[in-house]
Amino acid sequence: MTLTAKDVAEILRLLESSNFDSLSLEMNGLKLNLQRGAAVTVRQPDAAAPSPQPKVELQPQPAQPAARKAAPPSEAGLAEVASPLLGIFYRAPKPGEPPFVEVGSKVAEDTVVGIIEVMKLMNTVRAGVRGEVAQILAENGALVEYGEILLRVRPGA
Repeated sequence: MTLTAKDVAEILRLLESSNFDSLSLEMNGLKLNLQRGAAVTVRQPDAAAPSPQPKVELQPQPAQPAARKAAPPSEAGLAEVASPLLGIFYRAPKPGEPPFVEVGSKVAEDTVVGIIEVMKLMNTVRAGVRGEVAQILAENGALVEYGEILLRVRPGA
């Protein structure tokens, strides 16, 4: 697997806007190690015949503390739907289309409530609970972290 400089820049952007300090990725001989405030080096697997491999080095901007707003307190009895991964959260299937759910929408366990984009891959987020959407906390197009509360559902409503 090869990564382009654009791919690495996107991964780096996601790391910089998260609360994580480092990321190590190893797949099929490809090793990628990222740390806040450090140079990035990508190593491709060695081929049988040595050929010059370009080194991708990026100089990230100094790390700024992530300005994550805390989720407002929850009403008693509300179920929380958390982000299953880090990425960009979208409330609608496409720009200009209506959102999957709104406050007051009825949802079942398998109802799609949003999409999280990670490196150009769209991953659906399902409610996981039957009820009525009480609060939507994540904004459309916002970077969300793993475990961040996206919305709250009043079960059984």
